[in-house]
Amino acid sequence: MSEKTSKQADQTAEFPSEKDAKFAEKAQQAKKSKKASVKKAPTSESVKQVIADLNDEDLKEVIATNTADLEKQITDLNAKNEELQDKWLRSQAEIQNMHGRHEKERESQAKYAAQKLGTAVLPVVDNLERALAVAVTDESAQQLHKGVAMVLEHLQTALTDNGITEVGKVGEPFDPHFHQAVQTAPADADHPTDTIYQVLQKGYCLKDRTIRPAMVIVAK
Repeated sequence: MSEKTSKQADQTAEFPSEKDAKFAEKAQQAKKSKKASVKKAPTSESVKQVIADLNDEDLKEVIATNTADLEKQITDLNAKNEELQDKWLRSQAEIQNMHGRHEKERESQAKYAAQKLGTAVLPVVDNLERALAVAVTDESAQQLHKGVAMVLEHLQTALTDNGITEVGKVGEPFDPHFHQAVQTAPADADHPTDTIYQVLQKGYCLKDRTIRPAMVIVAK
């Protein structure tokens, strides 16, 4: 064998043939390495050369894999967006509810602002009415009586101007929302059943709220 022929044989032995199993395995590993390079570094300049070395089937596989990953990311982001949107809507609804409750409380406080003062003044009104119920004969006592009557009138006007009115009059139907029955009496022509027979203490309402029920005797 010539020296030239011997060298060619040695070179052939160093490089495996395409039909060799080792050659196919190495080629497959190289192809996977190129695909991985495309996935890991999609913006690298070297990707152009890697893509150029891949065939159409390889590119379709890479694109399909990347597309699936992107679709999953989009699905996850949409789910997260819906969750955040739901939380935002709930927080807005809670803020509106809190605002509504605050407005109702503020309106209620303004509406019944006179209740505390009215409740404190009512015992004074009661005492003045009891004083006026006492009969007087001498002139000095009559003058005092007139003065007490004027004070009571001013107090009653102040109560009325602030929305506080009397409840509980003889002959009215008994209503547990406004009246407190402490005793009963036999009904007669002037006092039908379940009507107020006598008022022992006047009741008062502030607008639509009873601040003191009237103590009454009910006809039965």
